[in-house]
Amino acid sequence: MDREQSNKHRRSIRLPCYDYAAGGAYFVTVCTKGRECLLGEITDGEMKINHFGEIVTGELLRTAKIRPNVSIDEYVVMPNHFHAIIVIDTSCRGTLQRAPTMESFGKPTTNSIPTIVRLIKSITTKRINLTRGMPAAPVWQRGYFDRIIRDALELERIRQYIAENPGQ
Repeated sequence: MDREQSNKHRRSIRLPCYDYAAGGAYFVTVCTKGRECLLGEITDGEMKINHFGEIVTGELLRTAKIRPNVSIDEYVVMPNHFHAIIVIDTSCRGTLQRAPTMESFGKPTTNSIPTIVRLIKSITTKRINLTRGMPAAPVWQRGYFDRIIRDALELERIRQYIAENPGQ
């Protein structure tokens, strides 16, 4: 089965009819291709990021700087993945407002979670591959995990999970 055929049978894990550009907090996990430990290592329960991990950290922080309505609440870069809580604030003036639609897959929307994650993956892939001299090598798995954070209690649980992740 070629790539085009496999895309037709690939199901989206996004919540149907949900607007991923809507204000709120989102828990995102992105894994490296083949779960390769590319971003650093854990020593004595503490994450030690390497140069590639620094690239990912820098891009996460830059994401919040270039998008006035987006902030990174909490994050951790692990050897083969990163977790982040991405907060979208739709009360900022000048941000794109969009109603939820039946189109949940395929159409990029500015400052939506899929677009933000796609750009983080794309920019970090280019920078990591430039550094390691492998221009076409995949860095990230194709998809990613996301969860819409529904309340303050869930937000606190996820923050704690992120903070404790290197020691687990």
